[in-house]
Amino acid sequence: MKIISQSSIKALGISPATCVEWVKESFSIKKDSQVPAKISVHPKGFDFYTAMPCLLPAAYDRVGLKMVHRIKGAVPALGSDLLLYKASNGELLALMDCDWITAMRTGATATLAAQTLRKSGELTYCFVGLGNTARATLLCLLDSEPEIKHIVLLKRYKDQAELFIDRFKNYGNVEFYTHENIPEMFAKSDVIFSCITDADGLLCEDENCFKPGCTLIPVHVRGFQNCDPVFDKVFGDDTEPLRSWKYFNQYRHYAELQEVIEGKDPGRENDNERIISYNYGLALHDTFFAAKIYELLKDNSPEVVIEKENGHFWV
Repeated sequence: MKIISQSSIKALGISPATCVEWVKESFSIKKDSQVPAKISVHPKGFDFYTAMPCLLPAAYDRVGLKMVHRIKGAVPALGSDLLLYKASNGELLALMDCDWITAMRTGATATLAAQTLRKSGELTYCFVGLGNTARATLLCLLDSEPEIKHIVLLKRYKDQAELFIDRFKNYGNVEFYTHENIPEMFAKSDVIFSCITDADGLLCEDENCFKPGCTLIPVHVRGFQNCDPVFDKVFGDDTEPLRSWKYFNQYRHYAELQEVIEGKDPGRENDNERIISYNYGLALHDTFFAAKIYELLKDNSPEVVIEKENGHFWV
């Protein structure tokens, strides 16, 4: 079994644009993969541990099991690890740190959703919550569209906006503006990324503050349920987790993002539609990323020998 650390993954220098392509490629094999529902336990409050299994199609010969947790007060608050197996014989191939994978596949999925569902023309983007998820999302957006000038509004909170802007100081295709008032910022935005991991209540109680043609992407899904029954269309990365949501049966139009990418659903049909994209997080993306990274690092990673019985096992 190989041990693959976050530092070795980061040292590969995988570009954010490549992450967007990997997410798009993994969506293309979703129907031939097995992606069961997540299983979660909750120690207290909004803290959780969630198991996320996935079996990729036979050609990949890989099974992944990701364990992700969020613990309030921990640094970082979100953490994850992944076990990667050879599907055909049950061999445990690797234990890998999944924090980089989680951040980048989440950011890449949010970026792909924006690129697939946004209106046409010059756009203004905004971010609420400026942690790693927001950074990963903007990295993917800027790197996959280097020729486009991106106008980005940031919600000020402590010194996070300044730190966020400093992170992107070497990017010439972005221009930042900061705001104190969330409804005013939303009213100016064509694409809204909410990257708050623990939203308490609604971020904007008046759904009329969202302009015609906006695309709303609540990356961690909380804080915008008032928009569900009134926006023109809702899309999701997977349907089953959304079925139990309060307003699921009141969506005016619903389809999976994959169906839009494949041309089976029209997606945005005009520049006045207000659209929500809920991407709950798929083990499909984690396992796909892990399989790609394993192939890149398997010959240069430390190995732990696990002694197994060669024959039938008796106690």
